[in-house]
Amino acid sequence: MTQGASDGERRLIALDVDGTVMFEDGSFSPGVPEAVRRAADSGHIVTLATGRSWESTHHVLDGLGIDPEYVVTANGATIMERDASQPTAYRRHTIETFDPTDVLTRLEQHLPDANYMVELGDGTRLFNNYMDDWDLSSPGARHVDIAEMKEWEVTRVVVVSPAHESGEFVDFVEGLGLHQVTYAVGWSAWLDIAPEGIDKSTALEQVREMLGIARDRAVVIGDGRNDIQMLDWARTGGGEAVVMGQAVDEVLVHASRVTGTVHEGGVAQALAEILGD
Repeated sequence: MTQGASDGERRLIALDVDGTVMFEDGSFSPGVPEAVRRAADSGHIVTLATGRSWESTHHVLDGLGIDPEYVVTANGATIMERDASQPTAYRRHTIETFDPTDVLTRLEQHLPDANYMVELGDGTRLFNNYMDDWDLSSPGARHVDIAEMKEWEVTRVVVVSPAHESGEFVDFVEGLGLHQVTYAVGWSAWLDIAPEGIDKSTALEQVREMLGIARDRAVVIGDGRNDIQMLDWARTGGGEAVVMGQAVDEVLVHASRVTGTVHEGGVAQALAEILGD
């Protein structure tokens, strides 16, 4: 299907960002912008479902040349909606927050030297140590201590522990017994914590319902542990759960389809196979 997908044929295609459509240096995986635009031009809905904040996500949409009605950020804690009065602008449609006091207190006890960042409902980011990966150069970022972080309701908590290797960090975090939150460990010693019961899949289910797309028309593509819930959501609903070839076994087992690595242009390969380009 390459031309003019009808309403019943349209797919909701949700793409992870880091390690899926983009490399670590911010450049796109081979063929991805072209494949995404072909899918969108054919009538499919292509959006992003990322752990990133909106402030570090909107330029990815620009690079891909798409402006979907809804975008999932902060691992599902925030759904952005295109502003009908300003077509190139977005506003926060859904914001899920929680009190981070307990989890920050527990983490600080076990990881006193780690780097901490929290994101507020309006997109403001508070951090205790500067990290390039957190895109903290924008006006909506402030250096604070952890005590001040505990004073706010937040959409997510991010913790990076340079002292840990990735595999070791997974075991370490699982042993902490974090409750009343949803969490995922990234490729590195990176911990992303969202409100309890909130992840990419819960946000995508809201988006799917708002757009009126059938569950079996969903396609999700990702590579990380924070993609597992959305992969299961797509697969169990009869859609496509595509995992990038470089993913760890813990993620690969959730796939209905495995594509090439990010270096091989796995997203472009998968879209060509699924959409028949």
